Amino acid sequence: MSRPRIWRKVKNSSLNENSDVVFFDGVCNLCNAFVDFVIRRNSVFRFSSLQGKTASQSLPAALVRDLPSVVLVSHGIVYIESTAALKVLSQLGGLWPLMAVFYLVPKMLRDSIYRWIGRHRYTWFGKRETCRLPSLEERSRFLD
Repeated sequence: MSRPRIWRKVKNSSLNENSDVVFFDGVCNLCNAFVDFVIRRNSVFRFSSLQGKTASQSLPAALVRDLPSVVLVSHGIVYIESTAALKVLSQLGGLWPLMAVFYLVPKMLRDSIYRWIGRHRYTWFGKRETCRLPSLEERSRFLD
């Protein structure tokens, strides 16, 4: 699926300029595993499913409708595809910031690989019947 370039970086005034929110496909097992991974390593990010109210009010409608696996809104800018994933990974502890080396890979190639995995994510990793429900400990980090 081709996406307009405007979604690569879009000023978004409906979320706090200082917040870092990871939007994810709430029924995708791979996406939920990514959220679990980030929660264990970073206490800054907040989360919301792309099927939720916050996503529908904060992101372009066509982007929410296409259900990419991960979208990052950081300081009022919307990042999608490989850039979103790399920005999240670069803010984790340990050696994960070294993943920034993949910025050297041309964006067109990174995004093509990202979209290919995204097209197959339900087949390879499965799909839930309903969106993820955060645990009691996680609730404060989820917007909806």
